[in-house]
Amino acid sequence: MAQDSIQLDSQGRLKHFLTTEHLPRSLLTAILDNAERFTVVGDRAVKKVPLLRGKTVVNLFFEPSTRTRTTFELAAKRLSADVMNLNIEASAAKKGESLADTLRTLEAMQTDMFVVRHHESGAPEFIARQVGPEVSVINAGDGRHAHPTQAMLDMFTIRRYKRDFTQLKVAIVGDVAHSRVARSEIHALKTLGVPEIRVVGPKTLLPRGIEALGVDVHHSLETGLAGVDVVMMLRLQQERMQSALLPSGHEYFHTFGLTPARLKRAKPDAIVMHPGPINRGVEIDSAVADGKQSVILQQVTHGIAVRMAVMSMAMGTAAQAS
Repeated sequence: MAQDSIQLDSQGRLKHFLTTEHLPRSLLTAILDNAERFTVVGDRAVKKVPLLRGKTVVNLFFEPSTRTRTTFELAAKRLSADVMNLNIEASAAKKGESLADTLRTLEAMQTDMFVVRHHESGAPEFIARQVGPEVSVINAGDGRHAHPTQAMLDMFTIRRYKRDFTQLKVAIVGDVAHSRVARSEIHALKTLGVPEIRVVGPKTLLPRGIEALGVDVHHSLETGLAGVDVVMMLRLQQERMQSALLPSGHEYFHTFGLTPARLKRAKPDAIVMHPGPINRGVEIDSAVADGKQSVILQQVTHGIAVRMAVMSMAMGTAAQAS
């Protein structure tokens, strides 16, 4: 069974959100449109809508991620759901209980949705195949595979500033080889009609055969940024700098760090994005991260509305959002 068929119900509506790959443009656009409606909730005195009242959402995180877990928790609470955060590292899984047994225990508590973060690629899909038909699963990041809600909040941010995807040139810069975010971004950008997507980085940090995804490869930041509308910087994890992939963070910044001078190669109105957390002085100069072209903080804000949209759509309540 194809993964996209798992994600959709018999009417073609979102049931699980595991990846942006193979989903139709109409569905990705519907997520963005629903998120637009939810942005106003954060401006209200009472930041809640009753769409998931009486529903139970479990944040099932097998690896730490404060930013992603917090935004999912906020999104669920703004939809009026009951939320339980389960730290697997301190739970039954550490005591030898299997993942399937943990799921069955949580389902017995009438859980309606699992938000899953896992270090193994494919774990959210495995969970989606195990749960009952009334339960939805949202992928909050799995291994090097996918991070679909991060991709969609980035698509939402781009649409807010650039409107027409079909006229854009986008550069994705950095550690593409180990990035679940990059893969989800590429699939979403392609589906939404972006005609030119560039991946930029040293050969050791770009996956072999990445061109098969329909992207242009650049090993020079200067040429990779020339004339682009959107610059997506990727996090370079410090532990990888101790490996043979890179000599040092300082050398990486010298060659691939985004500085004000290098940003001038992009269009004057280009926006700068980063999924966070930022390694200042490694991937990006503080003058750029805090500069007028940066939309990094806006990405965080938009993440709540986008996750509200995804959760409500998966639970079949998005039509009431407006």
